[in-house]
Amino acid sequence: MSSSPEIPRLMAVAILLGTVAAQAQTTAFPGVGRAATAAEIKAWDIDVRPDFKGLPKGSGSVAKGMEVWEAKCSSCHGVFGESNQFFNPIVGGTTKEDIKTGRVARLNDAAYPGRTTMMKAPTVSTLWDYINRAMPWTAPKTLTVEEVYGVTAYILNLADVLPESFTLSDQNIADVQNLLPNRSGMTTEHGLWPGRGFGNRKPDVQAKACVQDCITEAKIASFLPDFARNAHGNLAEQNRTVGAQLGADTSKPPSSSPQPGRTSQNAVVATTSAAASAAAKPPASVRAPAAIALTEKYTCVACHGMENKIVGPSFIEVAKKHAGQEGAVAYLANKIKAGGSGVWGAIPMPPQALSEAEAKAIAQWLAEGARK
Repeated sequence: MSSSPEIPRLMAVAILLGTVAAQAQTTAFPGVGRAATAAEIKAWDIDVRPDFKGLPKGSGSVAKGMEVWEAKCSSCHGVFGESNQFFNPIVGGTTKEDIKTGRVARLNDAAYPGRTTMMKAPTVSTLWDYINRAMPWTAPKTLTVEEVYGVTAYILNLADVLPESFTLSDQNIADVQNLLPNRSGMTTEHGLWPGRGFGNRKPDVQAKACVQDCITEAKIASFLPDFARNAHGNLAEQNRTVGAQLGADTSKPPSSSPQPGRTSQNAVVATTSAAASAAAKPPASVRAPAAIALTEKYTCVACHGMENKIVGPSFIEVAKKHAGQEGAVAYLANKIKAGGSGVWGAIPMPPQALSEAEAKAIAQWLAEGARK
């Protein structure tokens, strides 16, 4: 069988055109950037699909997962996945019957106080992929393949999906998918899936502008008096039984302008006293370089800038907020050790693994103005 001489010639022309196109792409902006290498692309191409494409070969036991969990995960998510009061629980709300049916019954129970990860997750790949890419929070993408498999297996063991003796691997993860409590809980019967063949194409909301019958003035039927507002501590710093459901900030009035019948003299007196205390405060007794070194050692600077907000407030902002406040050092030291959320926004700060003396040194530095 003979082939036409034109075929090799056409192939050569195609290869030449492809080379020219590639060179044009890299020289469009001379001296700026370069083509990514295969190793660089591989380092970023780490996502795992629901059909487990992209899942690396390997395995990890429940026992290995427990070891990693207690060392790197429990400080934020609790020893048994119940959360440490700052994050929504990972485990809970599922039953043996849910594992059989593939639908979590309590998702339809309005009386249940929260929704855990295992109640909602429809795919094991979601757990594996997120743990692999984002955990632990302070050092993402540092877990080995064995550790990710182990942690995933441990979570499923806490949810009574897998036995303690189980070893999860790329060979059996598809079988484990068939045991997930909410594996059949997904639906396309809503307006978030566009196009034909994807369930209900009607939008979830109707965009109808309303410019009539608007309420012009809010009328308050009742309010919490100032003397009782913070009687049991700041509700924003207290935690609920399930998840990061926080109360209002009761350490200050809900608005800057007092409403009829509400006195704001307490707030004025407190502000005046704090200013007077700050003015009379002696020079800083904590060596700033030592405290700053501790913030770098325990990666506080990853979320807090000296003068600029990153994820959390800047050190200067924290110092100004607590300037002249009695008990500021003890309060700040406890926050550094235990973590918290709701004071500076919704993003929580996890507990920090440092000694009492180190936490107090940083707190003292903050209370005295966060000097450089």
